[in-house]
Amino acid sequence: MRSDLVKSGIDRAGARALFKSLGLSDKELEKPLVAVVNSWNEICPGHIHLNQLAKAVKEGILEAGGLPLEFNTIALCDGISQGTPSMRYSLPSRELIADSIEVMVEGHMFDAMVLIGSCDKIIPGMLLAMCRLDIPSLMVLGGNMLPGLFKGKKVDIGSVFEGVAMLKSGQLTEDELKILENNACPGPGGCAGMGTANTMQCIVEALGLSLPGSATIPAVHAERLRVARESGRKVMELFRKGITPSQIVTQEAIENAIRVDMAIGGSTNSVLHLLALAHEIGIDLSIEMFNELSKTTPQLCSMRTAGPYFLEDLHNAGGIPGVMKMLKPLLHLDVLTVTGKKLRENLETAKVYDENVIRPLENPVYREGSIVVLFGNLAPEGAVVKQSAVDPTMRKFKGEALVFENEDEAYNAILGGKVEKGKIIVIRYMGPKGDPGMREMYKVTSAISGSGLEKSVALVTDGRFSGYTKGPCIGHVSPEAMEGGPIALVKDGDVININIPERKLELCVPNEELVRRKKEWEKPQPKVKKGYLRFYSEHASSASKGAVWLS
Repeated sequence: MRSDLVKSGIDRAGARALFKSLGLSDKELEKPLVAVVNSWNEICPGHIHLNQLAKAVKEGILEAGGLPLEFNTIALCDGISQGTPSMRYSLPSRELIADSIEVMVEGHMFDAMVLIGSCDKIIPGMLLAMCRLDIPSLMVLGGNMLPGLFKGKKVDIGSVFEGVAMLKSGQLTEDELKILENNACPGPGGCAGMGTANTMQCIVEALGLSLPGSATIPAVHAERLRVARESGRKVMELFRKGITPSQIVTQEAIENAIRVDMAIGGSTNSVLHLLALAHEIGIDLSIEMFNELSKTTPQLCSMRTAGPYFLEDLHNAGGIPGVMKMLKPLLHLDVLTVTGKKLRENLETAKVYDENVIRPLENPVYREGSIVVLFGNLAPEGAVVKQSAVDPTMRKFKGEALVFENEDEAYNAILGGKVEKGKIIVIRYMGPKGDPGMREMYKVTSAISGSGLEKSVALVTDGRFSGYTKGPCIGHVSPEAMEGGPIALVKDGDVININIPERKLELCVPNEELVRRKKEWEKPQPKVKKGYLRFYSEHASSASKGAVWLS
């Protein structure tokens, strides 16, 4: 056992004494040490219940002969920080989470690991740690929040953000907004639609790193506790068989995960996280691969916010096993999973109970996958858009640029009625290095949607978007403005051509003029000059590379 290095032999008496100060015995210290990595806190609704899951996980580990020892990592709620400078910390927290887990696991030589998490950057951070450490591991997911009710209709957190814009445009009263606010989020779990939190939970299962069917179980269901206990037992089986993440997260498994992402209409943030995961494990995954797989993977689920169905609907329809059952002809079926079995074996018992929610390949929601990458002289390294959330009339769109240097300027202009139909809003200096931290701009996109402009106005940015974003919102433009990318050279009135079917994003300005503008361009001073964000801004890669740290 790895842990023998810290707890076995005469010369480790001091370490054993410290373990015994925790109340542990010599007999217990003979067992494998299993890290229970928990992101529980009292801030995030996606994490408030994870202490109960941790208890069940530890029971399962004890039953199977391991010694569970729990520690926590950080977890930031994107929804709470949304639309403020606090959102800068969201994406950079992914690296902190991965590093903190590495420090604790390697610093105490754990033999195996169960990670318990939910939400947007916590799951990706845990995935990076799993692959980096490569000890027997699996993930227990926090599950999804149930939707609320407002005027007899299901609602969620996205309804509230859009409701703010609807209030300011006269579509809601203050009293109605308060009722919506009080009822949209009825309890724990990741936000109820297919935002980034639930997208990443589904991707974890698609990768084979959590037990089948677990990604879509609502947070409040008792089934979550049963899965957590079984996961505790299962990690000991992985330990005894020597199965580690590097045997599971292969090129083929990542391709499977991308196809599932395309089929469920997942968040554009998944592109960042899958690129980062591939980088961590040493797999050469290019951003172009998302286009290749999108062309041949139909979207099978019409999930909130672009569609009518919530995660509880997907779960009742068959969950991710049901989605993968439908995708079976397109998947690599001989990949290994944490069950100890191959995907082919896991799918033998998968069923689809509602083909309105999980459609068959021959009757998709959309003939291609939900996410595509656009290229052109405005985005030489690519830009990302969820095409299935864009109205068909807006998938080819040409308009004049209206340029903003930050999110608040654009937001105030939209709500102030200063954005005319036919314009393309450009928000720049919002990338990994520029803001820094590449904050989401759901405040702006919900203002566009809530103001009824999503069929007449487009948005282009080097920042990123919430998984709840809908409409022609193009993010991750690379290279970013802070690196002198072409988006830094755009001026008010420049014509931009968006052609999603042909995967093009073009600035209709002569190349000679762009060369002249580039010579005149001066790199702005950093917005943040101290602390962790300054460090991140100096080390983050391009969004086209996953916004990972580079040495």
